[in-house]
Amino acid sequence: MNAPFPSSAKQPLRLFIAAPRGFCAGVDRAIEIVERAITIYGPPVYVRHEIVHNKFVVDSLKAKGAVFVEELDQVPDGVPVIFSAHGVPKSVPAEATSRGLEWLDATCPLVSKVHRQAERQIEAGRHILFIGHAGHPEVIGTFGQVPEGTMTLIETLEDVASLPFPADTELAYLSQTTLSVDDTAAIIAAIEARYPQVIAPKADDICYATSNRQAAVKQVAPECQLVFVIGAPNSSNSLRLVEVAQRAGACAELIQRATDIDPAWLNGVDTVGVTAGASAPEQLVNEVVDRLKELREVTAEEIVTATERMTFKLPRQLIG
Repeated sequence: MNAPFPSSAKQPLRLFIAAPRGFCAGVDRAIEIVERAITIYGPPVYVRHEIVHNKFVVDSLKAKGAVFVEELDQVPDGVPVIFSAHGVPKSVPAEATSRGLEWLDATCPLVSKVHRQAERQIEAGRHILFIGHAGHPEVIGTFGQVPEGTMTLIETLEDVASLPFPADTELAYLSQTTLSVDDTAAIIAAIEARYPQVIAPKADDICYATSNRQAAVKQVAPECQLVFVIGAPNSSNSLRLVEVAQRAGACAELIQRATDIDPAWLNGVDTVGVTAGASAPEQLVNEVVDRLKELREVTAEEIVTATERMTFKLPRQLIG
């Protein structure tokens, strides 16, 4: 008896694509600032730090004439320089001005809002407890808005427990805009339990895009065995999406491009979710979907949990 021929049919795969996903208004604005600056001033246009945390975006802008540097001393005289969407300490624009450099600030307006809140709390005589991740550019930029020693970084519940301030200390809290909604809520609860008089921000500092993308993953991940999060390893909001998916019971992989997908990850898997961090363009989502279709017979469904219409104005130098 002859053995049957092996089937060449691809195994079916249900794909759930989270929405909202990908670019937020702050990232759209930052990229447009670089592109318009190149058009207006001509290349090269210098950018201090990655404009956003995404290699594909950075490489695309390099190809158009952007030059990315770590510090201002790498910027020649007489060329424009742009500050990244994550924000910078006050000392950076001050140094650029003292050198006579033409500079553009691509800081996300929602990050700038946190900067202004920090200044107001210090003016009111309060010490700030800042919830965030050490070394992240947004944290460095926010600490650089206020005098040294007037802000304390809080990363964990243990940090709250070890705070040295007496119970009657005048305190306020603020947070990085790209944190885990759930983790931050737990830390805020611990701060308020220990210091009931602490002053909260007028509105949640975690930005709408971070909150919306996490909410979408919470909806999608329980339906999936595996979730792909498209984003950079240094992207805070993308890393938080991985954590959200894992807490919802799915395996999760952070990938930068479709080429990062190991086909072995799909062994025994028949439901997959896809989302993208706020710095990842839709083109990369499409690449991942196309790659999955090469590997399996895909039925795709978009799960929409919110609609975003936020836009931000460009710097006045670029409007004409």
